[in-house]
Amino acid sequence: MADSPFRFFDPVEPITITRGHLPHWDQAGATYFITWRTLDSLPLPVWNKLLSLRAAWLRTYKINPQAPDWRWHFEHLPKVLRLEFARLFSMNLDMELDSCHGACLLKQPEFARIVADSLHHFDGDRYVLGDFIVMPNHVHLLVGGMARNAMLAQMKSWKRWTSRELNRHVGRKGRFWQDEGFDHLVRSEAAFEKFRRYIAGNSVKAKLRPGEYLHWARPN
Repeated sequence: MADSPFRFFDPVEPITITRGHLPHWDQAGATYFITWRTLDSLPLPVWNKLLSLRAAWLRTYKINPQAPDWRWHFEHLPKVLRLEFARLFSMNLDMELDSCHGACLLKQPEFARIVADSLHHFDGDRYVLGDFIVMPNHVHLLVGGMARNAMLAQMKSWKRWTSRELNRHVGRKGRFWQDEGFDHLVRSEAAFEKFRRYIAGNSVKAKLRPGEYLHWARPN
């Protein structure tokens, strides 16, 4: 991908780690795989189940999930264990999202288009937009070329604008999206292509019919 506008994780360059339910890594100009979801995408019992799964895993490695500094201990585990943790939590989260909990308003093409238009709006200006898919209750996308910390700020901007527009169309007020999204720094061209395949196949895995999702692939 010599002519690609996407850059991948460089272990030599500085990184910034911010906190939330999971650690988020930022690096200037890097490429990210991002997921965010609607407020009703995971019923409370399901979310609590995922948290219990996470807690059980942490206890296996002598980390108290209730301790304020559990993330510090987690980050000092061997890399292979941290990757195992991410795969386990992400796999179960994705499975629940693809079960289409909640009202799934984004199944309606006109609502999915609002999200898609917001992603395209600053493409080539603030960022380089990669492939994305708008699912009935969540969004997956690849995005690159972001300045340090700008990715999380841009995600908040997308969510704020689309929340206002979607609420206006359905005649309601209040939060539309969960506050926090999940993001992964793309480490290599192979990982980038893996995420592209995941995005392209997400609707099939969720057994959706044409018109119940919106998939866009950046032309090569």
